[in-house]
Amino acid sequence: MSEPTAPPTPLQAAALRRVLGAERVRASVPLAPFTTFRIGGPADLFYEPESARELARAIVAARNVGLSWFLLGLGANILVGDRGFRGLVIRNRARTMRVDPAAGTLWAESGAVVWPDLIETAIEHGLSGLEHYPGIPSTVGGALWQNLHFLAPAPARERTMFIAEVTAGAEILSEEGERQSVGVEYFQFGYDTSILHHRRDVVLAATFQLTPGDPETLRRIVRENLEWRRERHPPLDTEPSAGSIFQKIEGVGAGRLIDECGLKGTRIGGALVTTRHANIFINAGGATAADVRALIAHVQEVVLQRTGHQLTPEISFIGSF
Repeated sequence: MSEPTAPPTPLQAAALRRVLGAERVRASVPLAPFTTFRIGGPADLFYEPESARELARAIVAARNVGLSWFLLGLGANILVGDRGFRGLVIRNRARTMRVDPAAGTLWAESGAVVWPDLIETAIEHGLSGLEHYPGIPSTVGGALWQNLHFLAPAPARERTMFIAEVTAGAEILSEEGERQSVGVEYFQFGYDTSILHHRRDVVLAATFQLTPGDPETLRRIVRENLEWRRERHPPLDTEPSAGSIFQKIEGVGAGRLIDECGLKGTRIGGALVTTRHANIFINAGGATAADVRALIAHVQEVVLQRTGHQLTPEISFIGSF
């Protein structure tokens, strides 16, 4: 959980507005509409960069004035506290993309949306490698942060596909404040993890190395993957969620444990363990962060008592609870 911090002082807010534009730094913006859970209180200050340059400038400005900041993409895999975020929330809207068909590369700023924007751009240019990730709410920056992955269902592809496999390199703003170009090895990718979990580096843009592919075949793969996902995951537009709540337990499965304990359908307030997937909680209407945290604690307690397994949350807890 992110540590509670003090709200911005008038001097800090004024300094940010001088650098980023008075009209673009907004105050007391509710964060719920910007998360897939549709839960979360307001950000003290809120800014939307439209380019990698603006993104870097915003982060440097927040660091220079000593203000806490949080980088928000599509708002998946997080639970924002009911009291919101004390500091600056930077909602990344840097979404420029460039394709070099001859080299087989696709360059994208970190706020570019993986599905459909990034995937469709690749397919339109006959480039394969990204068609395995449709339906997953993520920006490019988020994809590298978590090493985005998907269990491809079609015959001969029944294995987990990782974004690291097609990542050639990236431009980052290091936690020391330097803009750098790094190779894929820099990220130390693992399952659900990367170096970005351990350093406050920020991806500004990334380059993906793709291979030639037939657009019709690639779109068929997209349809197959979307159908596989629809059968197993609740639709975000009608059943908001943050994705999997608990980390994977090798050889057992967090969802399987929850299901075996008969916890599907368990509800606390507006938070519900969906019957479609036991490791996904949904906002069934008016859910608060407090409801979700109470449901998490309840499921952890029941599973520990009945199976001896300790479930560890996979989602990040952001802001003040």
